[in-house]
This record gives sequence, C-alpha cells and structure tokens, in this order.
Amino acid sequence: MEIRRMIEEREKKLLSPFAQLSMQSKGRARPEELSPIRTSFQRDRDRITHCKSFRRLKHKTQVFLAPEGDHYRTRLTHTLEVSQVARTIARALSLNEDLTEAIALGHDLGHTPFGHTGEDALKPPLVDKPFKHNEQSLRVADVLERDGNGLNLTWEVRDGILKHVEEEMPETLEGRIVRLADRIAYINHDIDDAIRAKILKPEDLPKRPLSILGETGGGRINTMVMDVIENSWEKNDIRMSPRVYEAMEELKAFLFERVYVGSKAKKEEAKAIKLLMTLYTHYLEHPEELPPEYRAREEVRSVRVIDYIAGMTDRFALKEYERLFLPRSWEA
Repeated sequence: MEIRRMIEEREKKLLSPFAQLSMQSKGRARPEELSPIRTSFQRDRDRITHCKSFRRLKHKTQVFLAPEGDHYRTRLTHTLEVSQVARTIARALSLNEDLTEAIALGHDLGHTPFGHTGEDALKPPLVDKPFKHNEQSLRVADVLERDGNGLNLTWEVRDGILKHVEEEMPETLEGRIVRLADRIAYINHDIDDAIRAKILKPEDLPKRPLSILGETGGGRINTMVMDVIENSWEKNDIRMSPRVYEAMEELKAFLFERVYVGSKAKKEEAKAIKLLMTLYTHYLEHPEELPPEYRAREEVRSVRVIDYIAGMTDRFALKEYERLFLPRSWEA
C-alpha cells in the first residue's frame, strides 16, 4: 500500500467527523498525479514553505519598520507563530493539521513591504481599488509563483488563504482556526514587541482583559487556545466564549489606540507610504524598468506594477528608491 493511502486511511479513522479529509479535497485547478507518500494538503504545505514569496517574509515588517533589535517579529516569524497556534488547536480538536498548517503558512504570502502601511499606500486614487493582502496572497499562490505557473494549491487551502481576514468564513473548520489563530498571535506578539520597544509598559495594559486572559503573553495565548478548544469541541464550528472573545477584542482596540495609530513606532510610516507611492508611479510611467518576468505578463500595467511592489521586501524597496531617486557620487 502506498504511504499516502495509509495516511488517508488513518485520517478517516482518527480525525473528527467535522475534519476536512485529504482524500475528499475538491482538488486543484490543474489536475495532478497524486504523490505516493504525501497527501494533497501535505504537498501544499511543502510547496508554500519552499516558494520564494515565503522566504521573502523574513525581510518584511510586521509592525515595527526597520527595527534595530534582532528580536522584533517579522512577517515570517508572525506566520510561524500563527502556524503553531493553529496546529495546536487543530490537533486538539482532531481536525486536519496538515491543511491547517498549509493555510497558516500561506496566509500572508502576498503582504506588502512595511506591513499594513504598504497596504495603505496602494489605495485609491493611486490605484483602481484598495489593495488587500489576502487577495494578493491568493494571487501569489495562483499566478505569480513558479515563473507565472503558480503553486496549483488545493481548493481548501486557497479558500483558507483568501478568507482569513474576510467577513465571509472559510468553508473548512481548519481555515476558521487559522483566521482566529492569526488574531491570537498578533495581539500577543505585538504587545510583546511594543513593550520591548518601550512604547508600552506592562502596567499600561488594560486590567479587565488581563484579569480574564492572563498577565503574560504565554498565559494569554494559553487561555485563548484553551477557550477555543473547549467551545469548539464536538461542534461544527470554531468559536470562543463571549467573555474571552470580548477581552481579546478589548486588547486589540487598546493596541490600535496606543501602538498601531500615532505611536512612535509609526512615525516613519508616512515616509514608507511616500516611498511606495513614488515607486508605483515611477514603474507605471516606466514599465520598461520592470524585471523581464513582469514586463512579459499580459495583465494591465497597473496590476504588473502592484505585483512587483507587493513582492518587494522592506530593504529591497529602500534600495530601489535609493537607486532611482537619490543622487550618487560622480565618477570619471
């Protein structure tokens, strides 16, 4: 018997009746021969991990632009923390851990440089419609990776990537886990980074949600994860109790007020927005300066320019701006 079939049979026997089984996937846009050793979701996870867009996440901002310290989160470490939280929940609920991990690892593939500031730069009237990183993440997976051939991921992974920030819920419980794990991860690690940056002090945190969730980052994550597991057990849904959910939302609102908007961590954002807007306008007016793989694409020019800029790392965007717009010393 093939190893893949053994894994699929094990899923049938051990996973929850609400789990998305690998053998029952809706499949891929382009049919492929099945692997003898890996399920479809395991292959998706591996394709995401090995793609170039995933590697570039290590040089993309999470919250703090170009931080001096080595311990601030990047988009890559955020992704890994989301994956860890999501897998813990999926395993406890006997859902498909491979599918959960694939969605978590791919959910931010299309994120701009400079975090959500990059999204703020690529909006009307500069572009036709607001940039959404979840839509771009799916575009990366479907179109841009592998020299324009895409990763050809399964329907379930694509659905989870697209809907991880949307009001519309993912179709699978595994996708819904990632949607919630994303919030659990960023709220707690952004508090940790803000304290490290001396933007917040531990005593600044609001007392009411801490009395419910815990005084430490690890304690809060444990409370939230346990609450999700307890309130989703043997149910065809992923949810928190109202009490814990409201406490989490209160912490998120606090972060928006004290960290995400107007804090010293954001003082360079206006420069980052101007930088990306300037790059966008330049490449729109000079498409011949795009890399060959972007010049060769058939989409309208603005889409190709957005694809190129969204794929940049922070440091590459800075270097491109310096190369194009800052004077260099003259040499004979």
